[in-house]
Amino acid sequence: MREKLEQIKVSVEEALKNADAMEALENIRIKFMGKKGELTAVLKGMGKLTPEERPKIGALANEIRQRLEKEIEEKKAAIAAAIEAKKLEEEVIDVTMPGKRNNEGKLHPLTQVMNELKEIFMGMGFSVADGPEVEYDYYNFEALNIPKNHPARDTQDTFYIADNIVLRTQTSGMQVRVMEKTKPPIRIIAPGKVYRSDTQDATHSPVFHQIEGLVVDKNITMADLKGTLEMFVKKLYGEQTRVRFRPHHFPFTEPSAEMDYSCFNCGGKGCSVCKGEGWIEILGCGMVHPKVLANCGIDPEEYTGFAFGIGLERIAMGKYSINDLRLFFENDLRFLEQF
Repeated sequence: MREKLEQIKVSVEEALKNADAMEALENIRIKFMGKKGELTAVLKGMGKLTPEERPKIGALANEIRQRLEKEIEEKKAAIAAAIEAKKLEEEVIDVTMPGKRNNEGKLHPLTQVMNELKEIFMGMGFSVADGPEVEYDYYNFEALNIPKNHPARDTQDTFYIADNIVLRTQTSGMQVRVMEKTKPPIRIIAPGKVYRSDTQDATHSPVFHQIEGLVVDKNITMADLKGTLEMFVKKLYGEQTRVRFRPHHFPFTEPSAEMDYSCFNCGGKGCSVCKGEGWIEILGCGMVHPKVLANCGIDPEEYTGFAFGIGLERIAMGKYSINDLRLFFENDLRFLEQF
């Protein structure tokens, strides 16, 4: 048994000399010192020894076992150091090389224009109101003097979630929500996404942005509406910009109008952008209908007001001379990086 232990010692040391990988070391450990290893088998046979031989052989076996474990650990450390050295050699970092620049994000052009519009109106004393995109039929239509049989309620134009719940087709519903909770004087804008069942093309999208404006107070007139909107357009496009108002009809305003501004491309002379007219439609507006005021608990005999709705995409298209609305939603970096 003594000769067997010495033979195991020599065999392990010989195997360790040729081992150059962690996997090889593990195989050596299992072969000689595992549960079914050669050294373990010798130790299991110690019961057959005489009482005099057993302590001597046991001491020798433990000495050999401890020595082999130490040599395996030393070899393991040497292999790990060699691997680390090779890795460091292959992964040399040249500190003189230029670093990689992180690409900085930018605000989307619609966000930039939205922020500019907010600043303009807040500078005129307006506050910003926010409301739900999934809206009750009452706020989107009924309270705005749009009856049940009105064409705007048709499923061809409106996305219905339930009989009385829709994806809002306009932010005008915020007029009602604000007037229900706030006593005049009121001066707010309500920006946000709106949804209409439109076929997507260069000037239409089923999802777009609208900025609703509302002013309610005593003695508000059409002159206040015209002065506010003209100031807004001049601040946005420059003092040289001209505006005009055309009679129109909206169920929630009376009288109603559409406002145009002189074409940014030709200055009003007529071109392909404005279809030769020299003018571009920018928004709808009017004096708040007395029924809308009454629906919100405001006495139309004491208070008057005006409202307007601005299409954000149309504003951005005019500001940046963009001729296709779809560019705003395609997320093409070649387009977005220009802003």
